[in-house]
Amino acid sequence: MMLQQDAPEDFVVATGTSYSVEDFARLCFERVGLDWTQHVHHDPRYERPTEVDELIGDAAKAADRLGWKATTLTPELAALMFDAEVRPRGKPRITT
Repeated sequence: MMLQQDAPEDFVVATGTSYSVEDFARLCFERVGLDWTQHVHHDPRYERPTEVDELIGDAAKAADRLGWKATTLTPELAALMFDAEVRPRGKPRITT
C-alpha cells in the first residue's frame, strides 16, 4: 500500500505497544522453557547515556491514509522470529 501511493511518503509501521529488549528476550527464552536471566549478561557500558524511558510507535498516519493496522503483536512476532530461526534450514514450516 505504501509503494502504491502517488508520491513517496514516510509511514510508521508499529503496534502502538511498548516492549523492551528484555521483554523480547524473555518471550524467546520462555518459548523453550528457559529463564533468560540465566543465559543473558547485561553490560551497562553499552547503554546509551541518555536512554529514553519508553518508545511507542504511532501508526496513525498509516491507519488513516492506508487503512493499515497491526495484526501481529510483539509476543506473536517474537514466537514467529524464534521459530523461524531454530527451524532446520531447508525444512518447510508445517502448519495445521
